[in-house]
Amino acid sequence: MRQPLTAHTGQAVALSRDDVDTDQIIPAEFCKRLTKTGYADTLFGHWRKEPGFVLNQPEYQDASVLVAGHNFGTGSSREHAVWALRDWGFRAVIATSFGDIFLRNALKNGLLAVALPVPVVADLAERAQADPKFEITVDLEQLTVGTDLGTWEFEADQRARWLLLNGLDDIDVTLRKADAIAAFEQGRPAWMTSITRGAFSSPDTAKQRRAS
Repeated sequence: MRQPLTAHTGQAVALSRDDVDTDQIIPAEFCKRLTKTGYADTLFGHWRKEPGFVLNQPEYQDASVLVAGHNFGTGSSREHAVWALRDWGFRAVIATSFGDIFLRNALKNGLLAVALPVPVVADLAERAQADPKFEITVDLEQLTVGTDLGTWEFEADQRARWLLLNGLDDIDVTLRKADAIAAFEQGRPAWMTSITRGAFSSPDTAKQRRAS
């Protein structure tokens, strides 16, 4: 289980670029690692070679709310893009829209992706650029984004919201039913398919395989 995400207040940093794809979030050469953590150094790997890139600026090193542009996270389905953002320390990304697969990956991996209207995102980005101490509160319980500029409502998939609020993922939900699954398996008729014998395997098919 991971930490529940109910509400988060953090320093904002603006990445005012549209159509940022997953290869820009984490270049392909960094996707060869076999773990789901340890990707902080790969986030925006190519852009961070530019001295003026915003995440290279010391005053934004502790930012945990990313204010992006339009269609953030478009491109491939790699979950590594979410892992890299999460490992850097981001708990939420605010944009005008997201790539569909990135949005699903984010919500399943503990990163809150919030879509707000274009004028609101523009104002948040402008304020974050002007003031490194600018903070944004994202409240998943109330479904609101709040700053000293105002408060705005946002929408979230209800199941994804429940998982984030409880610090769960789909595997955690399945493991909660481990005893019931084990009891069900023990009571299954011998002639039925059993996960203990492998998917779509039955005693008859197992005998045929041994005979062959």
